Amino acid sequence: MDRSESILAEEDHDVTDALNQTTSENVADISQLLRIAPAEPHRPERIVGERRKYRTIWISDVHLGTKGCNAELLIDFLDHTDSETLYLVGDIIDGWRLKKRFFWPPEHNDIVWRVLKRAKRGTRIVYIPGNHDEMVRPFSGMNFGGVEIQRAAFHDTADGRRLMVLHGDEFDTVMLAHRWLAFIGDAAYHLMMKVNGWVSAVRTMFGLPYWSISKAAKHKVKNAVEFISKYEEVVARAAAERGVDGVVCGHIHTAEFRRFTHAGREVEYWNDGDWVEGCNALVEHQDGTMEILHWPDEIARRTLENAAEPLRTEAA
Repeated sequence: MDRSESILAEEDHDVTDALNQTTSENVADISQLLRIAPAEPHRPERIVGERRKYRTIWISDVHLGTKGCNAELLIDFLDHTDSETLYLVGDIIDGWRLKKRFFWPPEHNDIVWRVLKRAKRGTRIVYIPGNHDEMVRPFSGMNFGGVEIQRAAFHDTADGRRLMVLHGDEFDTVMLAHRWLAFIGDAAYHLMMKVNGWVSAVRTMFGLPYWSISKAAKHKVKNAVEFISKYEEVVARAAAERGVDGVVCGHIHTAEFRRFTHAGREVEYWNDGDWVEGCNALVEHQDGTMEILHWPDEIARRTLENAAEPLRTEAA
């Protein structure tokens, strides 16, 4: 069995096996996560006319527990959309940062509340932990508050495609071979996100839309571009070897859709982005077509439409 097959086993292992791998530290972590869930949100759900209804939504790399998390934008997204299935594709909670310093504002509680509320309303919630929330991985196969925890998943679209869903750190060579480098990179990244926060605050003061300096820098640096391209190829090849039609992942904070061909088989690569830099989500419409949403653009469009509404009313 190759590495991709061992990673993507069909989750048929006994729950007892997962519990046997759980350390006392894991138990403490999962208990804390469950206690985080509030009874009522700090910010009530917005009552909007008609929510956008999708068959499936994928989001990842929210990094709750860090200042870099764009909680305001994600709350807005959750208040304006709905779906039959919601995949949380890893790094939803940033355990790495929480172990160093506890940071959990009310807005982060509000996100947890909204996710659990969807589960109560009948939405299927599938949580696939990543490297930053790896303390949840030993609980694969279990269900907490209507949230299914899985190591990886397979999703069948409305038009018959079969997609492999996983966080993607399994294919990150730095994570696999030089874990200490990943921690150093994480510290540098959060320093960049502090700068990003200052820039965002200044832009807000001047009425300018959200813009990520770290995202722009990533696309300008040659090594970063080469790493992203290589990563996408490796993940798509693993999907082709698995015999599926495509893959959905996160991890690298770069929302993207590409087509690859491996051994004569065409494979779709989808990355659902993040809620730190790009603030993206991947959605499946009722007919199976898929789309990457850049939520700051959606908010800007909505703001323009709302501003134009009085003018249309006066003209009528």
